[in-house]
Amino acid sequence: MDEHGACGPHDHAHDGPVAPGPARTADLVARAERLAQDRGLQFTALRRRTLEVVAEEGRPLGAYDIAERLSAPGKRVAAVSVYRALDFLTEHGLVHRIASRNAFVPCEHGHGAGESAVFLICRRCGSVDETISTEIERSLDRTLAQAGFKPASRIVEIEGECGACQGRHEASLPPD
Repeated sequence: MDEHGACGPHDHAHDGPVAPGPARTADLVARAERLAQDRGLQFTALRRRTLEVVAEEGRPLGAYDIAERLSAPGKRVAAVSVYRALDFLTEHGLVHRIASRNAFVPCEHGHGAGESAVFLICRRCGSVDETISTEIERSLDRTLAQAGFKPASRIVEIEGECGACQGRHEASLPPD
């Protein structure tokens, strides 16, 4: 996990970070283009730029921050337009909304049907790491079945302190 953002692509085991940058952004945009073409969807310039901004940032961004980055002198992009683009990107699994932060991070891999996303959110540095857990999946499946509940999304957010921040904190403590 990088110090300020989401983790990189993985085969559902944590392989570590992919730093924000042109290669990561290009991969995400290419995935979005393929998805749009395969599903007969419009991948508009605003949707593309919104995805690029989220991917390039390396940390969760709110819609107003995205709108600010997309705006140019004399040409303001409205937050409502960004929200529409984010709705599209979220619906098609290209970004995730972190509800506790009302912010968005890129999704760098596809999810299987009914698969949950688990976000580990560091309160200290603000990093967000995405992973999955088969144990959480099984427990959640049982809980949902017992309740007779069909979820629209399966996102779990866990707040705490990431390993890097724990290490920095422990390193700053005086020796015993």
